[in-house]
Amino acid sequence: MKAAVIVFPGLNRDRDMIAALTKIGGVAPAIVWHQDADIPDVDLIVIPGGFSYGDYLRCGAIAARSPIMDKVRERAARGVKVLGVCNGFQILIEAGLLPGALMRNTSLKFVCREVKLEVTATDNAFTRGYQKGQIIRCPVAHHDGNYFADAETLARLEGDGRVPFRYAEGTNPNGSIHDIAGILNAEKNVFGLMPHPENLIEAAHGGDDGRALFAALLDRAA
Repeated sequence: MKAAVIVFPGLNRDRDMIAALTKIGGVAPAIVWHQDADIPDVDLIVIPGGFSYGDYLRCGAIAARSPIMDKVRERAARGVKVLGVCNGFQILIEAGLLPGALMRNTSLKFVCREVKLEVTATDNAFTRGYQKGQIIRCPVAHHDGNYFADAETLARLEGDGRVPFRYAEGTNPNGSIHDIAGILNAEKNVFGLMPHPENLIEAAHGGDDGRALFAALLDRAA
């Protein structure tokens, strides 16, 4: 399983993501700078978190208009798996790869803490390593993670099983509608989520609840 990590100016979780992919997959991912002409032949493309372009204009809006995102769209259309975490999720939405919008947290404050997630769908490459209904721990760190979509879009997401993670046990940190923590595209090969599973993959992190996501993607034992 070959992976690539897309890096934009201002991202600060790229090293965490590279470490997670390397430790679990056994092979370091290719690093793709936003100005590179193309993406290597890989099975998985990851856009990590941070503050691309300082979150000016809207979170992810400038990065989404980078030419490298045309290559991401091309690969996604061919079935390559794409994962966007936090700012990566925002970029995927701004690039039109996922529906809806990520707005300011209802508290109007940056939130950095641990939340609980319910696994609500496992028929996809990203969450197949979990059990449906399982509750896991995961950290969040964002200012604009309040997911919203119109009623028709929400009905499609819910009806098609495209909400794999939902904030659980009253830990919704941002006011997301339906407690949505992450969503899939219609083909279920593009996944965006606000929590950071890469920051909970080993005992040194205080737990490994995020490990199964990467193990499933990279075809490794959790």
